[in-house]
This record gives sequence, structure tokens and C-alpha cells, in this order.
Amino acid sequence: MNFCSHCGARLEWRIPEGDQHFRHVCPACGTIHYQNPKLVVGCIPEWEDQILLCRRAIEPRSGYWTLPAGFMENGETSAEGALRETWEEAGARVAIGPLYNLFNLPHINQVYLIYRAQLLDLEHSPGIESLETRLYREGEVPWEQLAFRTVRLTLELYFRDRAQGSFGFHQTDLRPPR
Repeated sequence: MNFCSHCGARLEWRIPEGDQHFRHVCPACGTIHYQNPKLVVGCIPEWEDQILLCRRAIEPRSGYWTLPAGFMENGETSAEGALRETWEEAGARVAIGPLYNLFNLPHINQVYLIYRAQLLDLEHSPGIESLETRLYREGEVPWEQLAFRTVRLTLELYFRDRAQGSFGFHQTDLRPPR
């Protein structure tokens, strides 16, 4: 940021009084421009013993498989965002179930919230951000072609929980791989 969105003055990069973090501060009007982590919301769409994945049509990781998920919008709940993202990316209607996992990714300023969800029917099709959509059984998942570590870990947890017959809530802090 270079200029204040409130008054247009050039911003300073400093620690405001009473704070511990550097922030963009406007010396003219005093506005502090906070930057906070982005929330990524999505779901694991389930149909019997299968889950729905989308092959990405956009970067990063275009051509790789993912769960339907994306950035939460202002004015929506995390569950509403998961519903919207599933419709936008997979053309699928789901009933959102319980929150399944929360991943903190502090190195990229993101928090992932993934719900379990039931497909309401077998209709699905790629949206503008997807090349294709497909239902997979556990043994068919293209593990080496998954787009993100968060997706791989979510699916590993999901299939482990399903095999044990009990789904819990998972919270994990993910750091960059070494």
C-alpha cells in the first residue's frame, strides 16, 4: 500500500502507538490500515463412498486436482462461502455438514476452513475456474496430482476417519515444508 484509501495521503510503515506490529499508517488522517489473514472456505462433497474433486483451470497449480474451495467473501458466513465455492467451481449442490478441519498457514497469511458436505444429486460440471469435475473413490484419488498440501492432508484425514467410522474435527498449523 502506498496511499490511504480514506484520504489519499502517502502512507508510512511504522508501529502505531499501543501496537506491536508494523502497519500502514496515514500521517494525515490517522487511519491504520490493518492487513489480516485471508479465509479459504470449502468442502468435501460426498456421494456414498465417493468424493467430488475439481481439476483447476487457474493458477496456482492449474491442471491439478483440488476440493472446491476459495476465498470467503464479505457478507457471507463460512458455510455460505463453502456452498458458493462448490457451486462456482463444481456446479454441484450440497448440504453443508459439520466443520471438518481448520488449517492455519501463517507463512502465507491464510486460514482454511473445510466442511463435510453431502451432494444433493449427481449433477456436477466444471465452473469457470475448473477444467473438469469427477467423483473419486479412495483408491482412485490422483494423489500425485493434488494441487495443495492442504487438500492432501484433508483427504488423508477424511479417509482415515471414514475407515475408523468416526469423523472428528481437526486443527493443524502448517508451516512451509523443509
